[in-house]
Amino acid sequence: MTKRSRASAFLPWIVPTCLLGAWFWVCRTGIVPTYLLPDPMDIGRSAWVYLFGEVGSAPYAGRFVADLSASTGRVAMGFVAAVVFGIPMGVVSGRVPIVRSLLGTTVNGLRSVPGISWLPLAMVWFGVGMKTTVFLVALASFFPVYVNTAIGAGNVDFILYQVGATMGVGRIRGVFDILLPAAMPQIMSGLRLGLGTSWAYLVLGELTGVPFGLGALIMDARMMGRIDMIIVGIVVIAAMGRLSDLLLSSAMRFFFRSARRMA
Repeated sequence: MTKRSRASAFLPWIVPTCLLGAWFWVCRTGIVPTYLLPDPMDIGRSAWVYLFGEVGSAPYAGRFVADLSASTGRVAMGFVAAVVFGIPMGVVSGRVPIVRSLLGTTVNGLRSVPGISWLPLAMVWFGVGMKTTVFLVALASFFPVYVNTAIGAGNVDFILYQVGATMGVGRIRGVFDILLPAAMPQIMSGLRLGLGTSWAYLVLGELTGVPFGLGALIMDARMMGRIDMIIVGIVVIAAMGRLSDLLLSSAMRFFFRSARRMA
């Protein structure tokens, strides 16, 4: 491993290490009371019980698998729905001016509405539980997927189609062989932004009273005054968001050569 590659591997951990050091320092000096910001060691013990403890042996013990499974399923369903609708609509909107004019005002207006505003309506429509959370996740992640895809498709130079036509590439094949590969950087950005937004809106959907989920954990811990478990939930969501982003990028590079060139 070269010196440059070692430095690149070390760089992402500088900020987390500094933040953790500052956290230890603040707790040791007593600047912030422990009931507002518990010691990192206490957080670590709570996390261990939550992840590996025997169910029923202590509050929140062993709930990790059930919470993670419930939240991951909701994020996956909502994100897939956003991709299924967002990419085709974005491609058409980016390449067809009439469709862009037709959808532009509506989409840009709706994406300005805060997620919390959709929550009461979603609860009326779908009730408390899976459907409301999936709806909020899909709605939130749809907009970055759609907008970035539309921008990428709209920026593809028409001369590429002309070159493709001279080589016998038809209109439909040109979408998959020319348009999507050329727009892949923007599509990837939209997918990554949408996936990150999915985890943020997951918490909003799970605050409605579902029995399991990382958002439900945070809500329950707030009601019980367990600041340590709130922080554990936040850290787990951050870790899962980062892991899912890496998995998405790896999957896109594995299945699409155009994404592979972005590595």
